[in-house]
Amino acid sequence: MPIMEPKILTVDDDKTNRLIVKGILRHFACTILEAADGMEGLELAKRERPDLILLDCEMPVMNGIQMLAGLKAYPELRSIPTIMLTAESARANVLNIVKLGVRGYLVKPFKPEALIERVGQFVELRTRKPTAAQVMRFEDPLRILVVDDMPAILERVKAGLAGTPWTMHGVSDVSGAMNFCDRTLPHIILISLSLPGDSALTLAQRLRTGPRTKDTPMLALSVETTAEEQAQAKEWGLSDIIYKPIDSGDLQLKITRALNLDTSHRYFQHRDGLLVLFLPANFNQLAADDISARLRQKVRDAVNAGLDGMVIDLSQLKAADATLIKLGVHVIQLCAELRLPCVLAVSKALGIECRKQPETRDWRFSSSFEQAAAALRDTTPA
Repeated sequence: MPIMEPKILTVDDDKTNRLIVKGILRHFACTILEAADGMEGLELAKRERPDLILLDCEMPVMNGIQMLAGLKAYPELRSIPTIMLTAESARANVLNIVKLGVRGYLVKPFKPEALIERVGQFVELRTRKPTAAQVMRFEDPLRILVVDDMPAILERVKAGLAGTPWTMHGVSDVSGAMNFCDRTLPHIILISLSLPGDSALTLAQRLRTGPRTKDTPMLALSVETTAEEQAQAKEWGLSDIIYKPIDSGDLQLKITRALNLDTSHRYFQHRDGLLVLFLPANFNQLAADDISARLRQKVRDAVNAGLDGMVIDLSQLKAADATLIKLGVHVIQLCAELRLPCVLAVSKALGIECRKQPETRDWRFSSSFEQAAAALRDTTPA
């Protein structure tokens, strides 16, 4: 049975303030309801029965104190917890109306973590899980926070992300990292294990216990020989290690894995009623791992969609190694298992013979998708 999202009603005549509240809570599985004054808020509360109300004090038509009194007039609404949002100058007013049932207050402007902490006292805040439509792709813009006190390392990471649409933000200490996360939630955080003292552990603990950052993936930056450091990092909740000196391929791969970015569109395409698996000229073990992770689902989807077959396009490759052969065998066996006809498109330099699947007829080397597709459909002479 699905868990119901808590409803949070924010009542404020300032639209900007309502947008701020929505922005802070957007990462959590909750429904935000909005009202521009107390009268509208009271009617919305009657209709929607929210689990929590964030109530501005000074509003036209009906202010926060009047709305609070209105809530208490209805037995079904009087138990809804209410947090008053107020300007510094009106703090005394809030203290005077605690007897009316206010559960707490926040003075504007407030920090995001203060709102999250206070809201979390009354409703369960669960990080919103991405739906299929929200799964991130490698080409999506990402915010990457890197915490390292060595400017040269920050530059190396920045250089390692060149060519991606990702934005790196570098800070040198725990305070800088937490201040950044207060302002903007990064998609992933890279923490150097060589920070002074216990700074790396302190930061990891604060991030893991913070309602806003508790589910943000974290990776460690470390010299490869520091095995004890790396073991500790895993205990602290850092999911993987990026080794110094920074290798751009390793850096991008581990970020991709940590965020489960969809890279399948790089390799899988639908063309002319066929599923095409394209292997780029720089094919390596990293690419093989990406392909293998989604291969079965892609082939199964092709079968369910009624596609005519699959072309494995190796035409850009100049040499075959164990990684390529292992992947090729895996693809061909999977196609045979799911009864999807399969043909290779290769260059002669690769030295692999094209064979139709199932094995009923031999074909000459096909150097293009068109030739392979024709072979698959029995339009090319043997």
